[in-house]
Amino acid sequence: MPTEARLADGIRLALTTFTTAPVRAGRVDRAAGTAMALAPLVGALLGAVLGGVLLLTGALAPPLVAAVVTVGLGALLTRGLHLDGLADTVDALGSYRRGPAALEIMKQPDVGPFGVVALVVVLLLQSAVLAELAGRDALAAFAAVVAATAAGRLAVGLACRRGVPAARPEGLGALVAGTVGWGALALGAVAVALAAVPAVPDRPWQGPIAVLGALAVAAGLLRHLVRRFGGITGDVLGALVEIVTTLSYLGLVLTG
Repeated sequence: MPTEARLADGIRLALTTFTTAPVRAGRVDRAAGTAMALAPLVGALLGAVLGGVLLLTGALAPPLVAAVVTVGLGALLTRGLHLDGLADTVDALGSYRRGPAALEIMKQPDVGPFGVVALVVVLLLQSAVLAELAGRDALAAFAAVVAATAAGRLAVGLACRRGVPAARPEGLGALVAGTVGWGALALGAVAVALAAVPAVPDRPWQGPIAVLGALAVAAGLLRHLVRRFGGITGDVLGALVEIVTTLSYLGLVLTG
């Protein structure tokens, strides 16, 4: 298949997987790896939209209002899929079950108490951090949202790297597991780290450390999830997006 066609399919698939962009999906069977490798770029574009909304709303309303509007828009523009994956993954972990028994819990349509608590904590933390960012320099706030959102999507490539299996023979995990090479991951990590430099103007090292530290935590968590579930699923990918995004935000606003 020509490289140009694979890239075009990958871009379309990445947009339809990670956003509500009204474009025709690319063929999953031939573009999955490209789409997962492009996830940080889609995250950066989404972050640019959210960062702009935060700044615009922050100029018209109190910082907390601007933060909640931005978090809500982020959920809307991603269909809430990552939040759903977070809730399902935490519910499965909280059950202390392993393998197929844990996967059955993840497939249930309802959300259990562990999942509810995880959603509340993540949404509150993201809102609190964005409220803090809304009161900062505009460029720093914008860069922070772009970098954190891109880092969250880079976690998907980390989970889809070669050598990480799928938990089920069907579903999104089976389609994308093992499709991302180390070269694409390294390039994405460098790009995300550079995007984070302006997020803390007086300490340019803090941004890269924040996003790369969040990804390091995700790598450790991923190993645990693979042991518990047997591999990755679409829910696991969504959970990693939200966890890395939240940890990146926290690292970007730490002082001292």
